[in-house]
Amino acid sequence: MRKPVLEFQDVSFSYGGKKPILDHLNVTVYEREFVTIIGASGSGKSTLFRLITGLETEEHGRIRINSEQPKNRHGRTGYMPQQDLLMPWRTVLENAAVPLELAGVSKKESSIRILPLLNEFGLNGAEHKYPSELSGGMKQRVSFLRSILTGSNILLLDEPFSALDAITRLSMQEWLLDQWEKREKSILFITHDVNEALFLSDRIFVFQDTPVRTLQEVVVPLGRPRSLRDLNDPAVMELKDKLIDQLRGGVKRL
Repeated sequence: MRKPVLEFQDVSFSYGGKKPILDHLNVTVYEREFVTIIGASGSGKSTLFRLITGLETEEHGRIRINSEQPKNRHGRTGYMPQQDLLMPWRTVLENAAVPLELAGVSKKESSIRILPLLNEFGLNGAEHKYPSELSGGMKQRVSFLRSILTGSNILLLDEPFSALDAITRLSMQEWLLDQWEKREKSILFITHDVNEALFLSDRIFVFQDTPVRTLQEVVVPLGRPRSLRDLNDPAVMELKDKLIDQLRGGVKRL
């Protein structure tokens, strides 16, 4: 039986008591699952992440992380934003060490933990470089390493590859799948790219109406391991067309 790691139970939320964004929403994400969220801009995707990380507080219902309902959700999940948010005055090693510093780990111990991971993250030899010296893909690898080092089994990735060129983006998608399978994390991923969602995910949640009362759940008809060529499968191509039509409809409604 699959173990739930993230649960929204009858959760409602609005900004400042105005029109609700979420209305008695129920969502479950399971261990070692890759779930992608798609939907029109302004439909509530980032609000969901803000609630999970504790930046916002639900008005009704419960949010459970690893079967617990913590009073403070800060630091309970790893978070990788759209922009890498690397500190320009810090080196790769120093940027990656931020979550360890916040946890009270010494600088020496942080280096011992991080240095062996750099080769695996395509950053070997770059530990003393600054963000201005890195490519876009390398910056995102540092950002992902930082989210891994939180130690959480739940990672929230908010359009992390949207600023990358097309070739780098495809390479990072393949690299991310390798890391996810190796580290056995649960990933919740936001994107506007339907191809990206289909390639990466076990399930896709579609944000449609606002307020969000239910999320349409789509099971991706692909096994693992998978390659980008698998997106040419007729069933996947048909599903892609349906999802794009739904997203277009959502934009019109908004």
